[in-house]
Amino acid sequence: MKVRSFLVGLVGGVVGTVLVFVVLFLLGFADVTRDDGATPTPTRTTTSVVQDEDGFWAARIYEQSRRGVVMVVSTFSAGEDTFNPFGQAQESQGLGSGFVISEDGYILTNAHVVEDQGQRASRVDVVFKDDDGTSERVDAELVGLDLESDVAVLKVDPENVEGGLTPLPLGDSEEVAVGEPVVAIGNPLGFDFSVTTGVVSAVDRSLESPAGPGYIIPNGIQTDAAINQGNSGGPLINSAGEVIGINEQIVSQSGGNQGLGFAVPINTAKRSFEQIREFGEVRYAWIGIQGQTITSDMSQAFDLPVESGVLVASVVPDSPAAKAGIRGGTREESVQGQIFVVGGDVITEVDGKSVPSMEELIGIIDQYDPGDKVELTIVRDGKTQTVDVTLEQRPSGM
Repeated sequence: MKVRSFLVGLVGGVVGTVLVFVVLFLLGFADVTRDDGATPTPTRTTTSVVQDEDGFWAARIYEQSRRGVVMVVSTFSAGEDTFNPFGQAQESQGLGSGFVISEDGYILTNAHVVEDQGQRASRVDVVFKDDDGTSERVDAELVGLDLESDVAVLKVDPENVEGGLTPLPLGDSEEVAVGEPVVAIGNPLGFDFSVTTGVVSAVDRSLESPAGPGYIIPNGIQTDAAINQGNSGGPLINSAGEVIGINEQIVSQSGGNQGLGFAVPINTAKRSFEQIREFGEVRYAWIGIQGQTITSDMSQAFDLPVESGVLVASVVPDSPAAKAGIRGGTREESVQGQIFVVGGDVITEVDGKSVPSMEELIGIIDQYDPGDKVELTIVRDGKTQTVDVTLEQRPSGM
């Protein structure tokens, strides 16, 4: 289980090899026979059609989409165990979800499904569920991942998938509306290929990124569709059958679903996918400043001209911000034991979009490509003005 403050990552808990075998046995990945030696016939439960006044059928969406959803089984090698007399490498596994997006075998999931505390999975398998209810397990290649947006790209050989591939159509997350019906398909708590229904509860949420403090995933989608650990990487699908997000985390004090689920917007995932496929990594834009989020208390303490925005503390030499003439702070001030660098420019907007925090500024810039030009609205010496900045590729390690 991954816990980030009260945010719970939805990948299934990492388990030992013995427990994993039990889980796989129960889920049908190991061979199972009856006492008489015959293979049991899988049973299917009858799904009732759920329809609302907008003509949304959860059963229809599930039926046309389930073949494109997979279970992701990630294996992590911990190296040789010095206490093991045979010196064998120890392995652990985690369970998540994913979905097919192309006929040539590309699959999207969350980065935290295939990466654990800086370690990438040494092996990734995906499990398809056939029309007759049986499971089909296939080796997958980890093409690349974008930890900042929590997106990973897998690939399978279509020829290895006997039942064929069913790519899911991708929607436009900028068109998502609060209140529209959605379904989530995945493998919550190991219950494979489950579907839950709900609505979009909110949009434009800032999600905590697994890349670490100071990084956010902007434009997140909030839903009350029940999602739990194991749903990580699975699709959030609208009434048109289009994927609008990748289920990524929940807010919970108990560790279970409390009606607060969040998804990475599919437009963000598309960008990550395209760059990973082309470059093997995601190349983020960079402005080159260090800044501090302005609060109302901070504004009053330093007599700032605005109550929200980003106070530029310093500017990296020869960075895009430096080339555009952005000014950093000139002196240090202390408020309640906290040091602030004041006297610099205040950034309030990027291309007309308000910037309420440093994290939001990073998230907004992340949506651009190196070489793009943006217009910053800044306040300098009490006067508002605009400055054009040509973004560059973020240096490694920043």
